[in-house]
Amino acid sequence: MAEAMADKNHAPHQKFTRAYGEWGRGKWGALLTGNVQVDPRDLGNFADPAVPESGVSKGQLDAWKQYAAACQEQGTPAIAQICHPGRQSPRGAGERGIFGAPVAPSPIPLNIGNGYAACIIRKIAFGTPKEMTDFDIKHVIQQFVNCARFLAECGFAGVELHAAHGYLFNIRSDKYGGSAEARARIVLDIIQETRAVVPKTFCIGIKLNSADHRASDFEDTMQQIGLFADAGIDFLEVSGGTYEDPTMVGRGLQDEATSESNQRTAAREAFFFDFAKQTRERFPGLILMLTGGFRSRRGIQAALKGGACDIVGIGRPAVVCPNFPELVMDDKYTDDEARVVLGKVPTPLWARILQIRVLGGGAETQFYAAQIRRLAVGLATHAP
Repeated sequence: MAEAMADKNHAPHQKFTRAYGEWGRGKWGALLTGNVQVDPRDLGNFADPAVPESGVSKGQLDAWKQYAAACQEQGTPAIAQICHPGRQSPRGAGERGIFGAPVAPSPIPLNIGNGYAACIIRKIAFGTPKEMTDFDIKHVIQQFVNCARFLAECGFAGVELHAAHGYLFNIRSDKYGGSAEARARIVLDIIQETRAVVPKTFCIGIKLNSADHRASDFEDTMQQIGLFADAGIDFLEVSGGTYEDPTMVGRGLQDEATSESNQRTAAREAFFFDFAKQTRERFPGLILMLTGGFRSRRGIQAALKGGACDIVGIGRPAVVCPNFPELVMDDKYTDDEARVVLGKVPTPLWARILQIRVLGGGAETQFYAAQIRRLAVGLATHAP
């Protein structure tokens, strides 16, 4: 749901207020924004909104307040998704300059595909990240805390810490590395320090990648979820995928898999149903949000009644059908009518030939960003 339409100062403007105002009138339970970057130096795309570390002009402050107000004009709470892209920040996206290296937990470059062509494009587009020092880690913590405080002052109802999709939260050095608990420390520090500077009613959630029950990191992930729950998060959103394996948009390395587990999961709309249900069994008191793949009333009811989640996240259907809640909730629509049909955005032929898998997810993201920009200027949106 990257909007890719911030101004040159990385601030939202009238296009944001119009698009989110449209969703605000759509009878949603809550609105979760696209990425709000905590560091203007490192953006996920060239037109991400970002909260500056130092003071903002009156015009910029007013823009952020208008953004929050437009979301919530009809009483719908708005939660800003705040993040740092880490090594997935492309060259030139942000204020670090075209030759500056993005920061990351380690100097391991992004793997966007196999072959020489993919390697060359990766070097040109992303480069090799700079390994974070302890100072960098503490700085990033303060950036997240500062961002949350600023957004609370602007009127947002809460923030969601984006710890999924291959972004920054995967620290592996000193006290922030090694065990599952140590790797969760940066998030725990952000939660604790944010609570001290925002109102008590301010919501703090976290987005986390799912893990395969058979994978070696499954128990580590469950341990980390327990730590986040103990820290007092208000909800956990289950998602998945990275730029390298974009399962969050229904694509990735396992697209052609035919194992029994994958076939069973594919029979449901939700991409990450199994992991969410396992999380619910471990942490029955945690508010769970499941995102990815929902298209119909039947699919939503199956996830809720199946005990996988308390909240469903709707992304792409919201772009082509801003009043999707009415379609799902109003009994005048039959189950067969209460759904949105979406095709896949085709990956460019040259990207398939050169085996650059990241562009599959990129094409999907760009298509829906373009539809959001149509919504933002009053034009009709459409499915691929």
